[in-house]
Amino acid sequence: QVQLVESGGGSVQAGGSLKLSCAASGYAYIRCMGWFRQAPGKEREGVANILTGGGVTAVYADSVKSRFQISRDNAENTVYLQMNSLQPEDTATYYCAADLKRCYGLRTGVFEDRYWGQGTQVTVSS
Repeated sequence: QVQLVESGGGSVQAGGSLKLSCAASGYAYIRCMGWFRQAPGKEREGVANILTGGGVTAVYADSVKSRFQISRDNAENTVYLQMNSLQPEDTATYYCAADLKRCYGLRTGVFEDRYWGQGTQVTVSS
């Protein structure tokens, strides 16, 4: 069983930055880790995802591509999301996800080997 613990959410003004962290435990190898978000009244959407094996392969949602950066520390089984130039439309609960056997990227379907964190709130005021 994988446990994911997110941290780093908070409130900022538009144009500000936040860095989210997600620490994974309970499983020896995780194929991919990523970040998703869900705003009130909206469906959950993929934000960024990164392969945790050899090489660095990351994918981003178009809406965040030039502003957010995902990174990982394999030794610590931790993934980060650096969020810059935050805008009010970035306000959401951000969830960390871990894909154990296959990478599902930014897809938001139900996958038996995907685990979720509890979420951390990000609020951006104008």
